[in-house]
Amino acid sequence: MVTTRARSARPATKGPPLRRLGFVLVRRRRLVLALALALLIGAGVLAAGAASGLSLARFEAPGSESDRAQAELEKRFGTGSPDMIFLVTARSGTVDDPAIEAAGRELTERVGRHEGVAESASYWTRGKPATLRSEDGRHALIVVRIPGDADHVRAGVLPALVPEITRGDDLLQVRAGGGEEVFREAVPLARQDFVRAELVVFPLAFVLLWLYQRRAMAALVPILAGVYAMVIGLALLGGVLLYAEISTFALNLTLAMGLGLGIDYCLFVIQRFREETRRGADRAAAVAGAVEHAGRTVLFSGLTVASSLAVLFALPFDFLRSFAYAGIAVVLGGLVAAVIVLPAVLATIGGTMLPKHHRLERADGFWHGLATRVMRRPLLTGGLATVLLLVLASPFLGLRFGVADDRVLPPEAASRQTQEVIRQTFPAEETDAIQLVSRDAATGDVSGYAAGLSRLPGVAQVDSAAGSYAGGARVGDGDPARFQGQGTWLSVVPSAAALADDPVRLAETVRAVPPPFEVLVGGYPAELSDYRSSVVDRLPLLLALMLGVTFAVLFLMTRSVVIPIKATLLNALSLGVMFGALVWIFQDGNLSGLLGFTPTGTLDPSIPILMLCVAYGLSMDYEVFLLSRIKEEYDRTGDTESAVATGLQSGAPLITAAGGILALTFAAYATASVTFVQMLGVGMAVAVLVDATVIRAVLVPSLMRLAGPLNWWPRGRATTSAR
Repeated sequence: MVTTRARSARPATKGPPLRRLGFVLVRRRRLVLALALALLIGAGVLAAGAASGLSLARFEAPGSESDRAQAELEKRFGTGSPDMIFLVTARSGTVDDPAIEAAGRELTERVGRHEGVAESASYWTRGKPATLRSEDGRHALIVVRIPGDADHVRAGVLPALVPEITRGDDLLQVRAGGGEEVFREAVPLARQDFVRAELVVFPLAFVLLWLYQRRAMAALVPILAGVYAMVIGLALLGGVLLYAEISTFALNLTLAMGLGLGIDYCLFVIQRFREETRRGADRAAAVAGAVEHAGRTVLFSGLTVASSLAVLFALPFDFLRSFAYAGIAVVLGGLVAAVIVLPAVLATIGGTMLPKHHRLERADGFWHGLATRVMRRPLLTGGLATVLLLVLASPFLGLRFGVADDRVLPPEAASRQTQEVIRQTFPAEETDAIQLVSRDAATGDVSGYAAGLSRLPGVAQVDSAAGSYAGGARVGDGDPARFQGQGTWLSVVPSAAALADDPVRLAETVRAVPPPFEVLVGGYPAELSDYRSSVVDRLPLLLALMLGVTFAVLFLMTRSVVIPIKATLLNALSLGVMFGALVWIFQDGNLSGLLGFTPTGTLDPSIPILMLCVAYGLSMDYEVFLLSRIKEEYDRTGDTESAVATGLQSGAPLITAAGGILALTFAAYATASVTFVQMLGVGMAVAVLVDATVIRAVLVPSLMRLAGPLNWWPRGRATTSAR
């Protein structure tokens, strides 16, 4: 057994900065561990406060036309889009029966008197329009407007309003629905999904780590490091909350990434510590060597992941920016755990991390042989692997962006059941009407405009101060009190079929009709259109920033121009496979029975964009780990083929194990009840597995063999040794 006594600090005065840091951490290990414990306790207190301070978010595009339309509606007419609805069902008879009508009016007034409610209207108070009554006459709607941000509406008003109103009575059954109620239900369900998944992941991760490390402590410490990364990440979010809003869903990303990155980073440091010990270094030198080599790799990896997520700051959406804050915070927590705390732990109890029985490490093991065979026929093996990945990615060509609705919830969710009744029994969707706001239109102009809009496919009815129109004909009297003020506005009510099919296309169709006066187009379909356009239009900028930042990081590490380009191409393949899986499963509905979700035929762009940044960062994570071993060997020998084979033999087992554990961490979320969470889990698991196996084991060796000396251009052969 190698001696476990830490050497004197004399060697710490020589060598690279990270090596000197390693010796300092060995010498001051008790102080470092005490400070780390104090930091963990303090961070735990801050983390608890941060979790309670996270905000609820909406899918909206600040400054867009629909956003300005809503502001004008509230400012000039004191109204706006409904925030929620109550579905009122007659227990017997129809909603037109006198007793039901009287009870419905009283209920509408009671809703309007509730604290926080600005407007309450219903089938009975708006002159019994067909759009607020089901086709069978058993149901009617109460529409409710609650001003304020998502936190105020979902956490401040609805928790008291919904239980009070949905109690019902002998005449009426009342159920709550609408977008705000749907996402109010989604947040706690998603949180439960993550907690349940973590309870499964922790013991499974420990078992897998033990099988790989063959020491209980070597399996436990990386998991503790993951917890450390989570706590530090949440504490850092607490600081960010002082000047920015962060979505509650950022907590879920912190939990998912914290464990995975903490395990990954610690595995690489522990593995290097074992290698240094096996070469005969004492414990102090082994820790210093691990910090010097694995610590440098981990720092570059963390910088890559954080940089990939930081590009989300380029998007003007608090929901997506929240994930940038969370990702960067948890990466910093993982780096502290792996580069600062873990070396002090190794200096103290490093002997418990070493294998009980030293096994002879073969230089020409399985991975070395695989790399050699791949490089013997790089075009054939690389070509076959590329074709396989392109086939798996091909469903991505059918990607259709949409916006999430109540079907992200499980079928038993109360708000989803409400929306299902509305979809199936109501002819139109007045609660999701398109609103056309004008400051100075005349009544005569409004009449012709409303009649023309009512002829559009997908429009059930147009309500205005000049009258209500359907199919170009006037079907009802106007309501000047509702639609006139400082100007006028019109309500374009979509049919249920049009809203279910493509609300964005409907909004674009309405906008394409030339208005006789200047209008702003708002309402739910227009908001969806503006939000989707804002996100999709910024994708090129997002991709350019992501590629540029990660190229710079890899160039700094390798001093090569070719390797970052190659890494970008390979990561594009793994991302293509991930998006292919998302389209095939969640858009097209394959495996929906197994996973228990309802496909809608589209994908909301928010979660895929988040996954793009996270998956790209994690792909670069493994690229950095493997390239660091290859580069180290190339620096020593100057032989690219030998460096690739030896680097793969040294790094691939660990990358495969780390990738498998990280994939397991994400795959556990496939059991979630909220589709958002399932998408994140399945997509990330696919990306990590493809990246840690086919990409690193086949395509990296084949491309590096084909590039030969160009891999290192313009750097050329290194003249300095790695050790």
